[in-house]
Amino acid sequence: MEKATFGAGCFWHVEDTFRNTPGVISTIAGYMGGTLKNPSYEDIYTGATGHAEVVQVTFDPTAISYQELLKIFWEMHDPTTLNRQGPDHGTQYRSAIFYHTLEQKTAAEKSKKNLEQTQRYPQKIVTEIQKTMTFYPAEEYHQQYFAKHGLTSCHL
Repeated sequence: MEKATFGAGCFWHVEDTFRNTPGVISTIAGYMGGTLKNPSYEDIYTGATGHAEVVQVTFDPTAISYQELLKIFWEMHDPTTLNRQGPDHGTQYRSAIFYHTLEQKTAAEKSKKNLEQTQRYPQKIVTEIQKTMTFYPAEEYHQQYFAKHGLTSCHL
């Protein structure tokens, strides 16, 4: 099994999308990329901690590749909006790929470059690609939020 970590706005949507992807074993909503140790949602919501809402994905690389996860990541959000997805704004909603290995870093950089070259987006892609930092799982009520509440969107 391998891990991948992505930030693409509200982690409820990101978690639900990856959890329902064949080859994904498990997903955990959480926080990464900031300076505050053991942050809570209330801390993150202020935008002052530097953390992003992320989802850590455990996947079976014989069933789904990291490159396929990257494709899903790029398609699930707008990677050109700085610190914003839909009505959610702040650094906690930034587009980010946190790589776990040098192979993931190379794949993420290549996929970003390839997407830029397609000119699918007229604006610059602002997705951060950085080394994995300490992952802090979000509170239990955030885990599998859509499944628990019968939702299909963060913004109804």
